[in-house]
Amino acid sequence: MRHTQSASLLAALLSATTQVAAHGHVTNLVVDGVYYEGFDINVFPYETDPPKVAAWTTPNTGNGFISPDEYRNPNIICHENATNAQAHVVVGAGEKVNVQWTAWPSSHHGPVLDYLARCSGSCETADKTELEFFKIDGVGLISDSEVPGTWGTDQLIANNNSWMVEIPPTIAPGNYVLRHELIALHGAEETDGAQNYPQCFNLQVTGTGTATPSGVLGTELYTSTEAGILVNIYSSLATYTVPGPSLYSGAVSITQTTSAITSTGTAVVGSASGVASGPEVPASTITPAPAYTAATAGSSSGTQSLYGQCGGINYSGASACASGSSCHSYNPYYYQCIASA
Repeated sequence: MRHTQSASLLAALLSATTQVAAHGHVTNLVVDGVYYEGFDINVFPYETDPPKVAAWTTPNTGNGFISPDEYRNPNIICHENATNAQAHVVVGAGEKVNVQWTAWPSSHHGPVLDYLARCSGSCETADKTELEFFKIDGVGLISDSEVPGTWGTDQLIANNNSWMVEIPPTIAPGNYVLRHELIALHGAEETDGAQNYPQCFNLQVTGTGTATPSGVLGTELYTSTEAGILVNIYSSLATYTVPGPSLYSGAVSITQTTSAITSTGTAVVGSASGVASGPEVPASTITPAPAYTAATAGSSSGTQSLYGQCGGINYSGASACASGSSCHSYNPYYYQCIASA
């Protein structure tokens, strides 16, 4: 039984701070019109018996980021202290998965990346430090006609803060962890200034493919000084190299669209240790009407929250930071409230 009364009260008290300070997290997946709940950072951490979902669990209730100085730390794999999801979503090879974010800050320009890692058994019990990820999607700089350019994250925002990725049709059926990630580069001209936001989900892929691409350990995906991580997006860029390993040869580039929701599905609980060759039909219930919260504009006379923007060229929002934080200049275009030393 879920004990939600006190949890809901605590979540309500925290939600205002969390949502204002938030950079963002994934709220749900949509597969073939079916809506699957994600890990609710505003509620689940405070419940004694939260629902089992396909999203990996993280106590990162403040929507924080992983910085380049943690690239050799397991936190970079699926976010801070993330633990295995206890359920999975069934998806066919060649099908598309729509990943829905909360409102993403327009100032946080950068690439959008997707990886898969095959689990030797059940992803519900896999050791994340042994997972080897291969890249199936990576969109970085789209246009540099006007600094700081148009990026994958801008495309995500324009697509209702969501991202569509296709599961490669050539991969062998089995259990996989989908690692979806945004990297914010607004402060990346400084060492350790990039901000990684990885999110993980358990998938059971069905189909008739045979490919088993080799991958890279999550703690070896990036280096802090590679060109796509240590970069000044406020100077004109002739080229930009999306960070991480090269794209899997069977990856499919698709046009970004949203996914119409026709029903609500329940992630499959338990070990999916076998290899499935045919589709498994997930349970579905009623048609939901999820609400999306738009970001609100700040006021020059107000107070900005921790990690919020507090200054920069053409910025007109709040310049004072909340107690315990101070305004740090990353560059002329972006100042951010960070925790005081």
